[in-house]
Amino acid sequence: MPALLPVLLLGSHIILVADPVPRFDANVSCRSAGASSVMGPGSGTRSVEACEQDETDARNKLEQEWSGFSSSEQARCTRLTTLGGSPSYVELLTCLEMAKDAQKLPEADRMGDDKLPSR
Repeated sequence: MPALLPVLLLGSHIILVADPVPRFDANVSCRSAGASSVMGPGSGTRSVEACEQDETDARNKLEQEWSGFSSSEQARCTRLTTLGGSPSYVELLTCLEMAKDAQKLPEADRMGDDKLPSR
């Protein structure tokens, strides 16, 4: 029994750690943005540097606010963001913010399976 005392004492200090913000290689998507900017000025594209800054800012905001999003929304938005193409912290943050805002809608305004158009 005395051998269990340290285990019990240490066991009461266990802290659950949620999944961290996923790691993306934002350089891939930013290189794509840079490649499309060769179309010339006024083409509506942004530079690689601006893209990298946006990705860094979004990553920093996600680091601060990650625990404020539900684990199901974290998983869903991460899956959506990583489907086909280069994942982006800006897209992940946008998805999570939209999901959080959607939860604030009155129940009658939410779109559920019963409100989806039939095919």
